[in-house]
This record gives sequence, structure tokens and C-alpha cells, in this order.
Amino acid sequence: MEIINPNAAGIDIGSKSHYVAVGQALEDVQEFGVYAEDLQAICQHLKEYGITSVAMESTGDYWQNLFTELIRHGFEVVLCNGKFTKNAKGRKTDVKDARWIQKLHSLGLLTSSFLPDETTEILRTYCRQRSNLVNQASGASRKMQKYLKFLNFRLDVVVKDICGQTGLAIIEDICKGNHNPESLAEHRHYNCRKSKQEIAKALHGNNREDFLFGLKQEFQAYQFYQKQIQQCDKEIDKFVQKYLKDHPEMKKFKTTEKPHKRQNKNAATIKDFNQVAFQYFNGVDLLAIEGVSHATVLSIMSEIGPHGFEKFKTSKEFVSWLRLAPNNKISGGKVLSSKVPKGSNRLKIALRQAANAIGNLKDTHLSDFFKKIAFKKGRQAAVSATARKLGVIIWTMITKKVPYQPPKEYLFLDQKRKLGIVKRIKKQMVKFDIHREELDLLTT
Repeated sequence: MEIINPNAAGIDIGSKSHYVAVGQALEDVQEFGVYAEDLQAICQHLKEYGITSVAMESTGDYWQNLFTELIRHGFEVVLCNGKFTKNAKGRKTDVKDARWIQKLHSLGLLTSSFLPDETTEILRTYCRQRSNLVNQASGASRKMQKYLKFLNFRLDVVVKDICGQTGLAIIEDICKGNHNPESLAEHRHYNCRKSKQEIAKALHGNNREDFLFGLKQEFQAYQFYQKQIQQCDKEIDKFVQKYLKDHPEMKKFKTTEKPHKRQNKNAATIKDFNQVAFQYFNGVDLLAIEGVSHATVLSIMSEIGPHGFEKFKTSKEFVSWLRLAPNNKISGGKVLSSKVPKGSNRLKIALRQAANAIGNLKDTHLSDFFKKIAFKKGRQAAVSATARKLGVIIWTMITKKVPYQPPKEYLFLDQKRKLGIVKRIKKQMVKFDIHREELDLLTT
């Protein structure tokens, strides 16, 4: 085969050492450590051999420091998925892996994985840390509910969410030593569906000291995670505002208000997020898509960013990278398999959650598509198909700078009510033979 990259090297990444191959001979492979001085030594070693392009596997998190160092020294780095380099024959060793990666790269058989720009990478760090804290807070919430059941405080029966306003107030009072059911029921919020008497009935507990201790510990952990989440929200808001301040040309974009878009309690509290997202994507209104929430848009901002879409030539490449498109395997003109590839990432999960929300809507373009697929193949297939359709729509909107224009207009609940009132008035006007001109005369 023809050599595509003559000045190519291959690096086998390890946790304690890296093996660098600049050729196929045994003496062309050298082992280096993982300390800062070792990484600089690798760069110097590659320069001595006239290497310009380097390929390595994305093994865990061990590749990141070396990747940054190679980029800083001006090398072209191809970070490839490990599944594309696992076809070497014979006994597997680190030396053979490095030589195999070098050989594949010199023949031009390796493709680079997607990597976001530095701004998106920083925002991704904040958002992923926040997501981890939300998961830990939900774990503390489940353990609080477990200890409440052990104590026979059936708070989960009388309130919708034990971490809501009523539930947290009652749990805090229990941790302070108040075990009187009537007194605890006084914390009932006026929006709670159950009465004070029914809440008091559910709060006759056994007051075991060990369970009370566990409940108190989990409640303190939940409060701690909530404070950490608030700090993450401040850092995310600060970073995004700084980015927009550094790009004053984005400030000119203004979008319409969307008071009907409900914000989940676990969503990041970014001030005026509707305008911020519109400006961040250079005048593209992603929140105009039905089913797309604030959390979905924040996932797009942090996982791929506005400039990341440019790395995909077509929408098909984008949804294929998300692993939302079928992987057709054809032999002899016959389709052997058309399953969606296994694997997931945070953006794919966000789009699937948005697709699931679309399935609960009524009388919209995307919900009609969802129900059509669900009728034929079931809800699970409909979620994947709608998530893929969302990916195509978002890629088209951002790369081509076009607004969302569905064939069927999406109406919010208040708009539907208003439209229904207008229809009834028109029917009454037809029934009593009243014309528009007569109404104008009455109003004047």
C-alpha cells in the first residue's frame, strides 16, 4: 500500500509509561514515562526523527496531557478510537501496539475522533461536574426516602416529591428533633394536594435513633450537594457571560420571550438563558423547537459547541457520530443488519430525553412523527428516530443559520385556548348572522 504519511509516529498510551514508535524496527520503539519532563522528552525525540504527524489511542484519560503537549509543540495529532487499532496478529505487547499504530497511520488508515474547541471544553468541564453533583444529590434523596420508610414516615405517599418545598421543610424539622405529626404537618405548602390532617397521619413514626442518624446524615449530604450545584451554576453563568462579552457582535441578536417553556428544578439557573442561548449560537433559536428544553440546549453548548458542527460535512455524519443512525451491513445486495450501533454520549442522551418529551405533546409536527413511528415499531424505536430527526434539524439550523420552520405550527396551551375562543366566536357570528362591519360600528 502507498505511504500517505511518511513522517508518522505511533504512540501506545499507558497509565505508567508511553511507547513511541517512529518506524517498524524494534530499535525504533522507545519507552517513556508519564511525568511532565517525560512528555517533553517525547516531543524532543519526535523532532529529532523529523516526525510531523502522530497517532495515538484515546485510552481512558491518560492521553490528555500528552495530547496537549504535542499540540503545543506543533505536531499534527490523530486521536483515534481504540477499536480501529485492535487487529494486530499474534501476541499482544505494548511494543507491537505502538508499531501497529505507526504502520496504520503511515498508510492513512486512521481517522481522528471529534474534539471540541477550548471554549467548549472548559464549559463541558463545568457542566459535567454539575451533572455528577446532580446524580449524587439524587442518590442522597433516594437514601433519605429509604430512611423515612424505615422510620414509618410515609412522606412519599402524601407529597409528590420529598425534596420539594413541603418535603424538605418536614425533613429538616425531623432532623432537628421535632417528631410531633401535627406540628410537622404545619409545614404543608398551600399548593400541596393533601390536607394537613392526611399529612399528619403519614408522620407517625417509630423514632429509631439509628435511622434518625442516617436520615440526618443524608439530609446534610443533600444540602451540601445543592450548595455545590449552585456554585457550578454561578461558574457556568460567569463563563458564558464572559464569552459573550469577549464577542460583542453577538449582543445584537435578540429573540422572542418563551414564558411557556418550563424550566426543570434541576436545570442550571442561568440569567435570561433564552437570550443567552440565542446569542451564543449567533442568532439560531434552538428553544423554538418543541420538546427542546433549557437542559438540552446547555448540553449542546457544552458537548459540541457552535463551532463543533462545522467538523461534520453533512447531517448524516453528525447523527452517525451520535450513534443515532442505523449501521447498515450489506452483502450481495442484501441487508444483513440495520441496527443502531451500541454506545452513548451525553448529547445523545439529551436528545433522546427531548424526543421522549416530544412523544407526550399533542398536535405538533414532531409529535405526529413520533406517534407514527411508535404505532409501527414501538415507543423505544420512536425515541431513537425522533432523536435522530432532532439531530438533523439542529445541525441544519446551526450550520446553515436558518430558523426552525415546521410544516405544522406548534401552539402552547394558552395559544390553543385563545384559538378555541376565536373559533367559538366565529361560529356564534355565523349563527346569528353578525358581520365584522357591524362589530366595528358597535365598538366605535
